[in-house]
Amino acid sequence: MKRSAVLLLALLSGCNGSSGLTVPPPIGGGGSPWMQYGSTAQHAGDSASSPQPLAAIHWRVTLDPNPPSIPGIGGIDAHYGSPVITPGNTVIVPLKTTASGGWGVDAVSGSSGAVLWKYAGDYITPQQGNFRLSQPSYNAVLSSNSRVYFAGSGGKLFYRDGADSAQGTVQTAVFYGAGAYGANKAAFDANVQVNTPLTIDSKGDVFFGFYVSGPNPLNLQSGIARMDAAGHGTWVSASSAAGDPTITNVPTNSAPALSNDESTVYVAAENINAGTGDLLALDATTLKTKGKTALIDPYANQPALVVDDSSASPMVGPDGDVYFGVLESLAIFPLHNDRGWLLHFDSSLARGKIAGSFGWDDTASAVPASMVPSYTGSSRYLIVTKYNNYYGIGSGDGKNRIAILDPNATQPDPVLPSVTVMKEVETILAVTPDPRWPGSFKEWCINSAAVAPAANAVFVNSEDGKLYRWDLPSNSFTQSIMLAPPTAEAYTPTAVGPDGQVYAINDAVLNAVGR
Repeated sequence: MKRSAVLLLALLSGCNGSSGLTVPPPIGGGGSPWMQYGSTAQHAGDSASSPQPLAAIHWRVTLDPNPPSIPGIGGIDAHYGSPVITPGNTVIVPLKTTASGGWGVDAVSGSSGAVLWKYAGDYITPQQGNFRLSQPSYNAVLSSNSRVYFAGSGGKLFYRDGADSAQGTVQTAVFYGAGAYGANKAAFDANVQVNTPLTIDSKGDVFFGFYVSGPNPLNLQSGIARMDAAGHGTWVSASSAAGDPTITNVPTNSAPALSNDESTVYVAAENINAGTGDLLALDATTLKTKGKTALIDPYANQPALVVDDSSASPMVGPDGDVYFGVLESLAIFPLHNDRGWLLHFDSSLARGKIAGSFGWDDTASAVPASMVPSYTGSSRYLIVTKYNNYYGIGSGDGKNRIAILDPNATQPDPVLPSVTVMKEVETILAVTPDPRWPGSFKEWCINSAAVAPAANAVFVNSEDGKLYRWDLPSNSFTQSIMLAPPTAEAYTPTAVGPDGQVYAINDAVLNAVGR
């Protein structure tokens, strides 16, 4: 997303101080659906499908009839949720159903874009947030038996079985009880909102953060909830889970992530007043706290900023390590050029590991090391992340890049060399110059990149209006396609369907791209 140093500094100056389960398949293999944000419950961004070439736009769906913009700056100031795609190639598209802000889903044919069914819903965008500029994302998830879940008002979930069928009934589930919701609907609708993307495990259990803005009959407090496939809910407040009364909620836009064996759920927790926070490891059945770590800036050795404008969610690597992006500490901002850090921990969160040199506003993806034939290190997998260097913020020169990083090897940080960070394996510069600033390039616009091991490629979106295929063996963009005129916009996901069709959002429109 575009960044204005003056605007962000003005915002910051107002701050007051963030068992018997099926193990997910390894990265690689045959064609696969796209089940949720970042593809899997680990949010690693991987697809086992062989992607089609970026030759033509097959169909489009408008996501937002009235995209918001920042006054005086323009562009599109919104996150948009990832499509989810069934094994039968039905695409569930989260979209705004009214110009004033209601959200729901359309289910369309992946081959033609024809609408199979739709549901307007009653979800309204959460208004709370720290330093927040962008409209938060709205995401659906898909279970292994083709049940679709998406959020509604009052903290409830809508769900529909038979995602590929034109005939079906949308039902509701409420984590604190349908009876309580029905008896006091107005109070819950006014004061309780799902505020993160949904995450689903292989059994159909759904995890999400929720925000409580005012009084309610059950005295709910902002926290994290779990809803099982039978409709039974469990919840814990963010402050109780963190064991810290200053913790207020789960950050908006930050999806929970699951360990590879699905026994642990990782979730960020923030102090919305100070903009600081923790990363928590919770038991995925009981939501009891198993581990906790403070989110610390590795240069300042002070609390990093946890920002609701970010799209950073925890990502779990194939070895169980956990990655989470933060903004640099308020004490040093913008010495790291508004890049933040990709913090890195072991699975228990007890031990911090090597951080990456960018992370605040995207979710990292995992890349099998075999996708980079020139790589000679010992890591089983590498990390792909946005690597922008925003013009005019700190020493930022506008040389905006994407990077492949080695999570287990080090180098001096390219901005603050006294800090040791993940070693750059490959970086690639953006393609299109930005005429606003000399020597700068259009920014990468990524909240989660799609990784296709079958083609040794990563698919990423840019503010120049194009979708790119990054070929890792040659470290080059071997294909691109224009989706829209150049548009400054907030974070957008990419995805790959089971037929290899590639999906990207640009200019508030979902594009289906292929041969």
